[in-house]
Amino acid sequence: MENKQIAIAQFGGPEVLIIQSTEVPNPQKGQVLVKIAFAGVNPIDVKTRAGLGWAASQNEDKLPWVPGYDISGEVVKCGESAERFEVGDKVAGFVGFPLHGGGYSQYLCVPEAELSLIPDATTLEAAAALPLAGQTAVQALDKAGVHEGQRVLILAGAGGVGHLAIQVAIAAKAEVFTTCSAENLDYMATLGAHAVNYEFSPVSERVEEADVLIDLIGGDAALDALHCLRDGAKVVTVPTITAELICEKAKMLGFDAAGMLVAPDPEQLDALLYMVSVGLLKTEIQHIYPMSEVVKAHQQIETGHTRGKILLDMQC
Repeated sequence: MENKQIAIAQFGGPEVLIIQSTEVPNPQKGQVLVKIAFAGVNPIDVKTRAGLGWAASQNEDKLPWVPGYDISGEVVKCGESAERFEVGDKVAGFVGFPLHGGGYSQYLCVPEAELSLIPDATTLEAAAALPLAGQTAVQALDKAGVHEGQRVLILAGAGGVGHLAIQVAIAAKAEVFTTCSAENLDYMATLGAHAVNYEFSPVSERVEEADVLIDLIGGDAALDALHCLRDGAKVVTVPTITAELICEKAKMLGFDAAGMLVAPDPEQLDALLYMVSVGLLKTEIQHIYPMSEVVKAHQQIETGHTRGKILLDMQC
């Protein structure tokens, strides 16, 4: 049996992605072998493929390298002393982060501690959309201490992290404002957020006295959004490339500001999967590409205009 994988052959544009075949691996002690159904495509995958960021610099001598941190699928074999799951269990995980990746594979051995059981009422597609984006959303809101009654501004609300962050903040009874393009205004309203069309006017002209800024864009848009905040507000900025700049400017203006790096937390993923299973959280999936069309998937992420998530179907 072969294990097809999508690998970065060299750093560059989407065309450097190749499909390679390897042996199906055997799970080691404490691991399970997962037959991957869907893999999530995240902006970090695109950044790494282009040769940018820490995962790229640490793996430049190990190419071809298989990216991918979000997976859902089925346990097909258990290694020695792996007792949490049984063959046939449906699982999801935020795996191999940040240096090992491996999610763009048809089969992957994963330490069982990195996986969560998918509830019956949650689809494999929804489960694959949650690990990195869902945990980024929750950890950003936690870092900002978001609570009931606060005004929270989330930049890029229609994106993979944004659409989940809005729903989690609303579940915490915060009042949520967000930015999006004209075509997503109605979608943002269905999630319960007050949306500002950034193509029409800067958010600083439309929102004021916000308690918290969750910045998922960085750069000029984030600098503008600092003018929406009340004294003593909290800023959490996620894009690493501009984090230093945003934090510096925010602190000069008297705000409590911090960058953040997401950390895999299976218990947090358990909670997100449960929220989806009972209808408290809805994942938006713009498109599922067959693994053979991974170049198109990366091109879509690079547009910067993806609504929700992009997935790869790893079995076709």
